[in-house]
Amino acid sequence: MYDQNNVFAKIIRKEIPCQQVYEDEGVFAFHDANPAAPVHVLVLPKGEYISFDDFTLNAGAEAVGNFFATVRKIAHSFGVEKTGYRLVMNHGADASQTVHHFHVHILGGRSLGGLLTEDRLHR
Repeated sequence: MYDQNNVFAKIIRKEIPCQQVYEDEGVFAFHDANPAAPVHVLVLPKGEYISFDDFTLNAGAEAVGNFFATVRKIAHSFGVEKTGYRLVMNHGADASQTVHHFHVHILGGRSLGGLLTEDRLHR
């Protein structure tokens, strides 16, 4: 069940301040408060979606398509398409999803290395 008091819902409602990057009728984006790269932006649908599965199952094809087109537009606004960027979406406990409002991390602005190190693959 969706928690309307999660931190991202409060940010979307502007109850908690953030460094906003983008907003339209369906998408809200802001700089991560603890960036893992020079460009680290969080992009959220404004609807009440807990996870990637929830969003893609329940938002509808048009909303999903518009969301990911907007993710691309935001990444390009930072110029990271020239050197590369990573999109990260965590789903559930094993992926370390800590806020249960679907969101995408855009990471870029430096070499990000491999996705997983060899020792992590064998845990």
